[in-house]
Amino acid sequence: MKKMKVVVLFGGCSKEREISLLTGEEVYKTLLKSGHDASKIDLDENFVENLKRERPDIVFIALHGKHGEDGTVQGILEILDIPYTGSGVLASALCLNKLFSKRVFLSEGISTPAFLHISKSDWKDEKDQILTKAKEAFPLPFVVKPVAQGSSVGISVISKEKDLADSIEDAFSCDEGVLIEEFIEGREIQCGVLGNEDPVALPLVEIIPKNQFFDFEAKYTSGMAEEITPAPLSVAETKAGKEMSLRAYKALGCSGFARVDMFLASGRGFLVSEINTIPGLTENSLFPKEAKAAGIAFPELVGKIVELALEKKHSQT
Repeated sequence: MKKMKVVVLFGGCSKEREISLLTGEEVYKTLLKSGHDASKIDLDENFVENLKRERPDIVFIALHGKHGEDGTVQGILEILDIPYTGSGVLASALCLNKLFSKRVFLSEGISTPAFLHISKSDWKDEKDQILTKAKEAFPLPFVVKPVAQGSSVGISVISKEKDLADSIEDAFSCDEGVLIEEFIEGREIQCGVLGNEDPVALPLVEIIPKNQFFDFEAKYTSGMAEEITPAPLSVAETKAGKEMSLRAYKALGCSGFARVDMFLASGRGFLVSEINTIPGLTENSLFPKEAKAAGIAFPELVGKIVELALEKKHSQT
């Protein structure tokens, strides 16, 4: 790849800012070592002016959560006509919003955990009815999560009915919408995907968290979860998991790279939980580990992500 001027866009003001800073720093150092003219820009009110001044060939988006993964930044870069890494506006918005992504999964015949959506206005007016409906819909435990947050921010597993209302309130502190999901008794499986029109599934990884589920602490604290790559699955299970990941990736219109989070439940097969369009690229992150298991070293992975972004941009012109 020829030397390019690359701006790493990182930071921002989401609840995942600290993780974004780590990802951005790793990517920035790697681009420099690979010979590119790399620089960093924090996502603040001046970032558009800073971008115009830098005049990059491409922007490497290393943001997580709102404004970075929800299509907002992607839309601004489209207007500025600057190529950028990862999925486009619509796919980014769909993937961060778990309600809409689940609706797409169901329309495409892709299994996903059963859920109940609660809006803030409904919760204010119909709290008792919602609690009753949730208790009738799913057996304990419940999973409560904000509709549009990443890195398991605001997620809780409820094993006692008396705790449900407080958990919903906590989730609403992070977002305008909340999902109550059935708790899946199964294995947590993740699959990285690389590519645009013809994506490739990376080796599956199994997550065995020390806590009840793979929460924020487990994701970003060394030793809080066992990660097995490749996942110890049968040939048939591995094939099914990769196929399901590619179906989900294509259904939501993803491009570049993403990570598909799934459960493997006895008698139900794979169920897709969500897609992360900008998975972490830190030393503890799973996506680079999956790529490494496929024989792709971190510098090569970063380069491939950049190449895929340029490929997508060229295909649109």
